[in-house]
Amino acid sequence: MKISFIVLTYNRTDALLAVLRSLARQCNDGHQVIIADDGSRQDQVQMLFDLCPVFNCPVLHVWHPDSGFTISRARNLAASHATGEYLVFLDGDCIPNRAFVAQHERIAQPGCFVNGSRVLLNHQLTSSVLDNALDLLIQPANFWLRARLRGDSNKLVHLLGWPKNLFRVKKRFLWRGIRGCNLGVWKRDFINVNGFDESFEGWGHEDADFVLRLSHLGIRRKNGFLATEVFHLWHPESKRDSESVNKNRVMARLNSHLILAEKGLRELKTSTFIKFTQLH
Repeated sequence: MKISFIVLTYNRTDALLAVLRSLARQCNDGHQVIIADDGSRQDQVQMLFDLCPVFNCPVLHVWHPDSGFTISRARNLAASHATGEYLVFLDGDCIPNRAFVAQHERIAQPGCFVNGSRVLLNHQLTSSVLDNALDLLIQPANFWLRARLRGDSNKLVHLLGWPKNLFRVKKRFLWRGIRGCNLGVWKRDFINVNGFDESFEGWGHEDADFVLRLSHLGIRRKNGFLATEVFHLWHPESKRDSESVNKNRVMARLNSHLILAEKGLRELKTSTFIKFTQLH
């Protein structure tokens, strides 16, 4: 199974590089990494080009102009260039744990998407990571126990294990815990629901809408908890002016049979302003 890892970013290349360093340790020539750039400034893009770690697989940077919070379009653009049969979506501030790639390969199952979880890090721990003073992937269990007691992180689930199928698959749509920042889906299923819906504007719930439409297609949720955790770096909270509007749209679709995104892959139009750069 070939996996394409799609990493979303916007003007935070220091965090993105930490994510890529983790992936570079785990990816082999059977993988692909695509950086879905939602319009980062040129200085941020140049930093990526200068400091991107060496991978054993192809790495592609897909950039489009900054026109606001358009992460659905950035993800769709990246997915349209994916060569893998399985897609794993990551945010550029979510560092994969050291077994992340192997666990996604292990848990992937036809007829299911995998909903991962995250471990939240506080400002102090995040600063240490971004200053390159701390490598999260090599820290022992007692480091994480102390971090949890100090409030530097909010969970210890990444230290635990769980069978790949036991109680993981859910029979119906569940809103709670859906994370677009850590999500695995078969490319054919992604295409069959027309990708993410770009008609969702501003922050929030485009990932819940995507998962709901997968559910309407008959694709079941499989939890990646205790396996595919990521370490979410601290950042100030985004503006959430559109959250209630977006949430209400998803709620209105709960009892529908909607499968296709209103504006998704099929409506995707590239232009001369889109840039595709092969880094490796």
